[in-house]
Order: sequence, then structure tokens, then C-alpha cells
Amino acid sequence: MSEPPTTPGEGFHPHLDHTSAGVPARSRLHHVRADALDADTAQSGGMRRFAAVSGRTVGSERLWMGQTHVAPSTASSDHHHGESETAIHVVSGHPEFVFLDDTGEGPEEVRLCTSPGDYVFVPPYVPHREENPDPAEEAVVVIARSTQEAIVVNLPGLYVVRDVES
Repeated sequence: MSEPPTTPGEGFHPHLDHTSAGVPARSRLHHVRADALDADTAQSGGMRRFAAVSGRTVGSERLWMGQTHVAPSTASSDHHHGESETAIHVVSGHPEFVFLDDTGEGPEEVRLCTSPGDYVFVPPYVPHREENPDPAEEAVVVIARSTQEAIVVNLPGLYVVRDVES
């Protein structure tokens, strides 16, 4: 065997990184350690986003995945994620996700109050914000997006998205 053996817990081909000469990034698995997350990501106020799986970190072409940390007693800016579908898994804390709904007589603010283990789906272009009302505990979520990079478009406020296909 010409390659060193894989050590348990070290991932597949731990001796290769995404820059290994002559080894295509898309022909092997990638192991991204928790302490190696990339903080050079799109940001919105009140949040810290860290990329784990992206075009830059592992060569992904259609997927972005990472963590978001929301400090105690804080909220993100109002924003949307462009063409990206976003799936959120709550790891810790009780973050709230706020958007406007106009299925009633007029636009109404809706607040989704979540707990660890919950999931939230954010469709493309839907303005929203994340809040962490807890004065002591940071909220941490894992995010997966259907685009290669984390698109964040900061907005001056929430609004209802019109002319969206059902």
C-alpha cells in the first residue's frame, strides 16, 4: 500500500488536503474539523457565520453548509439568501426566526420560536431575521444552502415577497 493508513476518527484520506497535487478534490471525501471552520463568510449584524462545506473549503459546486452563532440578547439584520434554499437545524439555544406573512388581511410579523433539534426551511428571497432573546445563552444552528457559497443580502427592513411561484 503506497498511502499511509487512515487513522480512526481522522476521516478518509487524512493525508490529503484540498490542494494535494494531482488528486482531484471531487474524487474523494473531505473531513472538515470543527476547529477548521472558515470565518471568511458573508455576514449580517448580530451573527457569526462559519463555513464548513463550500467551494473554497472542499470544492463543492452546489452546496454550502456551516454554523451560525447568535450571541445572547441579539438579532441579525433583516436579510435574505438570494436564490438559495436554506435549511436550518437548531443545535443549542432557542433562536427565533422572524418574517412577514400576508395570508391574512395584511402583513403580519410571524415569529417561529425554536428549540434544540428543530428544523426551519427558508425559501429563496424571503426576508427574515434570526433573534436570540436569551440574555445568557448563545444560540448555535447548522445551516445548509442549495448554493455553493453563503449568499446574504442585508435589507433595510422586512417585506412580503410578491410574485413567487406556489
